[in-house]
Amino acid sequence: MINSLSGRLLILTTVFVMLAEVLIFVPSIARFREDYMLNRLERAQIASLTLLADDMLDPALEAELLRNAEVFNVVLRRDEMRQLVLSSPMPQMIDRTIDLRNDSASVLIRDAMMRLLTPENKVIRVIGAPVRDAGLLIEVTMDTGPMRTAMIDYGLRILLLSAVISVFTAILLFLAMRVFLVKPIKGVVAHMQRYAAAPEDARRIIVPSAGVTELREAEEALKALQTELTSALRQKERLAQLGSAVSKISHDLRNIMTSAQLFTDRIEMSEDPVVARMAPKLVGSITRAVHLCESTLAFGRAEEPGPTLTQVRLADVVDDVLDSERLAAGEFPLVFNMDVPADLFIRADPEQLYRVLGNLVRNARQAIMASRIEGEIGIRATETPDAWLIGLRDTGPGLAAKAQEHLFAPFQGSVRKGGSGLGLAISAELLRGHGGDIALTRTDASGTEFLITLPKGDGTI
Repeated sequence: MINSLSGRLLILTTVFVMLAEVLIFVPSIARFREDYMLNRLERAQIASLTLLADDMLDPALEAELLRNAEVFNVVLRRDEMRQLVLSSPMPQMIDRTIDLRNDSASVLIRDAMMRLLTPENKVIRVIGAPVRDAGLLIEVTMDTGPMRTAMIDYGLRILLLSAVISVFTAILLFLAMRVFLVKPIKGVVAHMQRYAAAPEDARRIIVPSAGVTELREAEEALKALQTELTSALRQKERLAQLGSAVSKISHDLRNIMTSAQLFTDRIEMSEDPVVARMAPKLVGSITRAVHLCESTLAFGRAEEPGPTLTQVRLADVVDDVLDSERLAAGEFPLVFNMDVPADLFIRADPEQLYRVLGNLVRNARQAIMASRIEGEIGIRATETPDAWLIGLRDTGPGLAAKAQEHLFAPFQGSVRKGGSGLGLAISAELLRGHGGDIALTRTDASGTEFLITLPKGDGTI
């Protein structure tokens, strides 16, 4: 109850209303004290009129008049003359004088609070203007004890009334909040829970119905989010089914193409000039088809095996990659450079690292050979206290803007005719398994550069 929105609102409302009542209480108690002293002045003035009407008053009657007025002495100032009208013995000396004609509101509030906090009974002199201009001023002496008692009684009644008002207001606000806010919020939460149970079911998408503007906006935002998520889940399911079908087709197609590749090896030995001229193109086409099937199968695996991290001498891996690509380049004027320290060991999976570097170097080689201009491919490596850095550069024609937009997206990053667009996507995925990444640092008409970052971390092999 206390931790709920409505429960906390109930408590806060009660506290704030009580605080507001306290702020009202302070000036109210000051006003009550002022009215109390003005009332005593008025009573004293009425008592003094009796004496003015009859100069000879019985002492017992005079004492009764002072007792009814709850004062000790009454002094009137009339016609520039100060006259002690009624008097009686005072129990103690006058503690202070209060002039109600000149005191400001702040002074009255301060004196009222001091009086509440001072339990001792004191005798004070109170000066004020007579009622209906019956003289210039009237002055009385009186006890503070009865006044303080009356102030406490008045204050308690004010506080009790404030407490009743606070609780009543809080209960009304609590009920209103439950009807207009808490209940609709619980309805939204229930919609979210039902949707979470089956997000693919479009029937569970919330229909905005709240009357509160802010809550209606939240429902509309939730509806848009659920609609987008449901569409994404449906698309994901369709893509998963398509990927499964493509993987199966690619598996069978790869076997067929592998068999066809074996036959083309025999065709290449034919002495027929037409066959000899067409055979290399046929071999190239079949090879690209096999590569596409293998790449699709590799990317479409449900689970790419995690890297087996070992200490690897990077120069050995780079040397193997470059040797393989030199054979593929054949007689084409392409230079391969390696600037890797012989004593540089990194923590990586050697097979996966070979695949990453092989994809990058192969792409660079194919781009340069397609341009029919001699070129250069280089790999260099350095290390920092936190990571190993492997850079690959080439002097190829650079990447097109379209390829840069979806560089590491599967089936989208290739601009080479016959390319699958999977090489960089697979490379990026393998590097993420190492905790690293790959970035394109430069590409223009003079060439392209990639940077691989492998974190050292704090583990040991």
